[in-house]
Amino acid sequence: MLIPLEPIVISDLLHASPTLDEPRIEVNSLGKRYGDLQVFKDINLTFREREIVTIVGPSGCGKTTLLRCIDGLMPSSEGEIRIDSDVVRKPREGVSMVFQHFGLFPWKTVYQNVAYGLKLAGVRKTVIADKVPYYTKLVGLEGFENSYPYQLSGGMQQRCGLARALSMEPSVLLMDEPFAAVDAQTREILQFELLRIWGMRPMTMIFVTHSIEEAVLMGDRVVVLKGRPSSVFEVIDVKLPGPRSRETLAHPRFSEVREHVWSTLMDEVRAAEFEIER
Repeated sequence: MLIPLEPIVISDLLHASPTLDEPRIEVNSLGKRYGDLQVFKDINLTFREREIVTIVGPSGCGKTTLLRCIDGLMPSSEGEIRIDSDVVRKPREGVSMVFQHFGLFPWKTVYQNVAYGLKLAGVRKTVIADKVPYYTKLVGLEGFENSYPYQLSGGMQQRCGLARALSMEPSVLLMDEPFAAVDAQTREILQFELLRIWGMRPMTMIFVTHSIEEAVLMGDRVVVLKGRPSSVFEVIDVKLPGPRSRETLAHPRFSEVREHVWSTLMDEVRAAEFEIER
């Protein structure tokens, strides 16, 4: 039986142990091309235990592609990725991904969707019967176990996708613009819900987003991608006090980092917009 964990203050976690500085994921000289198109090149990054790193950049810079390479869903063209010192060649145990468009099976209930990954992994039915209600409740979907996706709001569908990922109890959680498909109010609610859940079950989280505000709010560090092909232009230590809350949005440091990132990306974001429109 699963025992609920007590909330952990994010700022305490970041300074709790020297092991937190050890890299869980290492991205070394990574490049990806499609034929003659080089999407990104020479990406060098490390991601530590129990930290949230957000990735921002203009449209087409390869944010989602980078995430899929880290997950092992697609191969890189150059360089390598290591998770816990092992080279990533395919999807691996301990890494879960949450997609932008929910990724739910419309013919399955909430319970069945959350249980899907566990069943694929061969987890015993008795264990599934414990885990699914626990994670369904953790994301705020208790009472909706027998509902189908079409009966749920966008925010509830994304909670279901999150519960499915968390039920695998990953050490690495990859988030591909998870709140982009919901309205602004729901997005803000889900941001703080995710921070609450991360405080209870901290892990390495890589969070791709187009929203600079979201990147600064969620991230311990913000990675800025720029260029054609893109590469890492800057990695910013956010240094906001925790735990994060709505008051964080009014903190002077939040405004400072947000304006810095926006001024860094502004020209490229505008150029990407006009290029897409053509």
